[in-house]
Amino acid sequence: MSTQSGFLEAARAAGETAARRAAAADADRRLHPEVAEALVEAGFTRRFVPESLGGEPVSYAAVTTAVAAVGEGCASAAWIASLLAHTGRFATYLPENGQAEVWEKGPDTRLVTAVVPQGSAEPVDGGWRVSGTWSYVSGVDFADWALVLGPGPGQDGTGSRFFAVRRADFTVLDTWHTLGMRGTGSHSITLDGVFVPEQRSFPREDLFSGHAGPHVPALNAVPLFSVNGLTFGAPVLGAARGALALAAERLGAGNRPAKESTRTAFARAAAEADAAGLLLERIARTADEGGTTPDLVARSRRDSAYAAQALAAAVDLVFHGNGVRGQDRSDPLQRYWRDVQGAVTHGVLQFEPAALEYTANLVRTG
Repeated sequence: MSTQSGFLEAARAAGETAARRAAAADADRRLHPEVAEALVEAGFTRRFVPESLGGEPVSYAAVTTAVAAVGEGCASAAWIASLLAHTGRFATYLPENGQAEVWEKGPDTRLVTAVVPQGSAEPVDGGWRVSGTWSYVSGVDFADWALVLGPGPGQDGTGSRFFAVRRADFTVLDTWHTLGMRGTGSHSITLDGVFVPEQRSFPREDLFSGHAGPHVPALNAVPLFSVNGLTFGAPVLGAARGALALAAERLGAGNRPAKESTRTAFARAAAEADAAGLLLERIARTADEGGTTPDLVARSRRDSAYAAQALAAAVDLVFHGNGVRGQDRSDPLQRYWRDVQGAVTHGVLQFEPAALEYTANLVRTG
């Protein structure tokens, strides 16, 4: 599916499949294999893969819209869809022979990532010997490869490197027991002295800075924080829209119209979700248009964190406006609420560090 309109259509179909399986994903703490396959068939895995390796790139705006469409049915499925796409972008920072290894079976290879620097990496002849445990690896149950971040010698992460490891080289630990986003299956993985050849590693700084080496497609060569908020903000946007659609149905249900206070709260929630959606659209459009100056990157980081707060507030309003009914274990509204509250705790969506980065160039010292 190469066109952006076709991609969106396929994403909506995947979202419908995910919606049917959302309650089971929440209970099982993982996506149903049918849902994982639907995300691959929709093309999320190939959206940032080089065309020379079979990829079918589309814009950041198109990926964001497609992820949000899945999120209307299931936030966990949208989270995995987004990471399948964006982790492919990460892997294009590998040297060309490393990319060829990762995508040797085609562009629908399922990649996951662990971006918290953990474990250890010892330089050896021809590469590194990697060991340790990495937490919060979303979608790992369905992974073919994992990118893990090994810590560097500097306290600020200087010298950290990503390492691409095959599924056969790591063990999954069942550690994901959470209130929200349960279906993401964000378990831990462990490696024990795994040899990673040089071509399957790259410096963290290349990804963070958007270093545009000749092996990185132009679309992918953007600073991490210019688009990282989209990765985690788009699923939240979709979930908020799903919650609002459900609440809208209930406004007119029954013999009596909803109370004025409930309708007012719904209208405010809808406005906040719309505003957040516009901010995320601007982030994507800015990246698509090559807006990667430090000021624009800081603005995009600020906007994604603010949008996440607005979306959480919107879902909170409609959840509380539905009273006890919305809290029933069988009611999808409580799942939307739990998923959104869980998702916005992600470090990328925290407002304070984004605000400090945004205002850094405004601060003047004597």
